Amino acid sequence: MRQSQLFGHTTKQDPKDEVSANAKLLVRAGFIDKVGAGIYSYLPLGIRVIQKISDTVRRAMNSLGGQELLMPALHPKEYWEATGRWDSFDVLYRLKAREDREFALGPTHEEILTPLAAKFISSYKDLPLALYQIQTKFRDEPRVKSGVLRGREFLMKDMYSFHTSGEDLQVYYEKVKDGYQKLFESFGLLAYCAEATGGTFSKYSHEFQVLTLAGEDAIFYCTHCAYARNKEIIDEIGDTSHCPRCGHAFSQGLMSEVGNIFNLGTKFSDKCNLHYTDESGEKHLILMGCYGIGISRLMGVLSEVFHDDDGILWPESVAPYAVHLVTLGGDTSVIRAGEEMYRSLQNAGIEVLFDERSVSSGEKLKDADLIGLPLRLVISEKTNGQVEMKYRNQKNVSFAARDEVLKKLVK
Repeated sequence: MRQSQLFGHTTKQDPKDEVSANAKLLVRAGFIDKVGAGIYSYLPLGIRVIQKISDTVRRAMNSLGGQELLMPALHPKEYWEATGRWDSFDVLYRLKAREDREFALGPTHEEILTPLAAKFISSYKDLPLALYQIQTKFRDEPRVKSGVLRGREFLMKDMYSFHTSGEDLQVYYEKVKDGYQKLFESFGLLAYCAEATGGTFSKYSHEFQVLTLAGEDAIFYCTHCAYARNKEIIDEIGDTSHCPRCGHAFSQGLMSEVGNIFNLGTKFSDKCNLHYTDESGEKHLILMGCYGIGISRLMGVLSEVFHDDDGILWPESVAPYAVHLVTLGGDTSVIRAGEEMYRSLQNAGIEVLFDERSVSSGEKLKDADLIGLPLRLVISEKTNGQVEMKYRNQKNVSFAARDEVLKKLVK
């Protein structure tokens, strides 16, 4: 992608109405644009990050046996009345359509998926089953803050599992818990699996929490065995100075939630008439689990965790491009060499953002740091026919012949 043609651009000043690092950096670097409180547009750089996060999450859910589908964001009122949450779900967007019909904008999808499952599940032979989607959610949050960490419109992966017994559900629950841990590790994040309350979903849940300055949840955690609990239910422990699992001293910090899992039991299957028939022909309620990951929230957490004073440091797995190729100066030989390198990188299948703009060298280098791609390649008169190579998360600079650069990058 040529940077001169890229929609969206960097800005020098932080947005005045943003406080959190993720919002400032993502807006300034041209990844997102604020439409209103808790509502953002994702620009071409931003959507590439979102797509890479989504693809990684999708692979993880497929490996857990999940089947992907897509459900509507517009929910008829009667579905929410059936579960009793039309009046009790406090962040539900409600709207009226023609003929005074009422709808909700989906904040979650138990109300839609459970009746859907009831149409296709009838026998124990149909179970266990796991279904997931990656879809936009809407929640009328009273206090939107921290950029894309807490919005009124956001992208989320939600998966639901269906089981014949509590034992089978628990086995899958633990499998997902382990899968989530590996998934967040693949992004370079240290996520604590914290015990927490389940809100309107279940009595208890597990939240995957990451230490950030923009964190909204106070978490007690153990650096020795990784045990963690949300402060909301810490009273059940009693002594908050030491870990109840291993006895080491507890730490406390603010964290941002990147995922959560719930044991729903029969809460929704009971209200939506979701049963299965066993080997003897008897009907039983199906047990359910729910497993969420905030896709757009993950983008915000990654930029909160991986940044410095100059900009973002994207992990390779989610960076919009792998390489930022920059030409400095207007010398004809430099321009020609840049074009040749750009074509070579593209032909080798390497994702590259090529800064061939007619702006100052200082502006180009500052923009490269702000955008934060993993590797910067610079061609200028000073490099004497070589290419300057600098990884965003390192201070040192190295040089290589142009033909050697590809050998280093193509694995």
